[in-house]
Amino acid sequence: MKQILLSPPHLAGNENEYIQQVLDSNWIAPVGKMLDAFEQSVCDYTGAKYALATNSGTAAIHLGLRLLGVGKGDYVICPTLTFIATANPALYLGANLIFVDCDETGNISPAYLEKALAYCAQTGKQVKVVIIVHLYGQNAQISELLAITQKYGVAVLEDAAEALGSTYEGKALGTFGDVGVLSFNGNKIITTSGGGMLLLPTAEMREKALFWATQAKDSAPHYQHSEIGYNYRLSNVLAGIGVAQMQVLPTRLQQKRAIFEKWVEGLKGRGVEGWRGRGVEGLKGKGNISFLNPMMPPLPPFYSSPFP
Repeated sequence: MKQILLSPPHLAGNENEYIQQVLDSNWIAPVGKMLDAFEQSVCDYTGAKYALATNSGTAAIHLGLRLLGVGKGDYVICPTLTFIATANPALYLGANLIFVDCDETGNISPAYLEKALAYCAQTGKQVKVVIIVHLYGQNAQISELLAITQKYGVAVLEDAAEALGSTYEGKALGTFGDVGVLSFNGNKIITTSGGGMLLLPTAEMREKALFWATQAKDSAPHYQHSEIGYNYRLSNVLAGIGVAQMQVLPTRLQQKRAIFEKWVEGLKGRGVEGWRGRGVEGLKGKGNISFLNPMMPPLPPFYSSPFP
């Protein structure tokens, strides 16, 4: 029996050419022109002002939380329905996680978020960041969520790991929060085999994230480190794959949406008319139809909020 893989990567055709260019240049470390080109292509596509390529989406979340001042004893709010990589970086930094339930989009509920932040304010819990996830490429209710976080003065990290190509009111997901994150893992709509990207609003934030991502080496004639750093930068070789993949992203989106329409047509009259589609217009957004099922049954009621 033939195995049908969940979400295999698809090479665009120019990957070999760009990888060879990197090899010929001998710039195979995590620095080089291809890395610059990959970051610029993501900025051009998403409208982000600055981007920093990392070796995973998890690394990008870690750097993003640190940029937003998360440290030991702080509280970070995270949705209940997400991959573990959304939550783990807060623990790397010694923060406490508060999980808030989701709404019919499969993403964090504005109503429950309001209750959680009100409860934390009343009980003296310092919430530094709310992580908003766009699960499987479906946008969360951004306008409502941002109004709530602004009301309580809490920063937002936007986990758009699965949402490259998705938009909300015509604007790319990952560009609404104080920090945005993308992933280029092998199961995403485009891939660098493994990799991630920070989307940032200022050059200063990018400079600081780059400093941490390259072992936080001080400007000195010898090895001197006054802060903790990491080995989080993406390889220039893998960036070559990313440049080629970005060139075909519009085609990938078109193909995904065509597959979705086939599902819609094929399931007509089969008792699934109430199912929600991903990648269709709705909730003021347009999803990319990420790597899981393009249609979902109506979601059951989620757990009641633990916050009074």
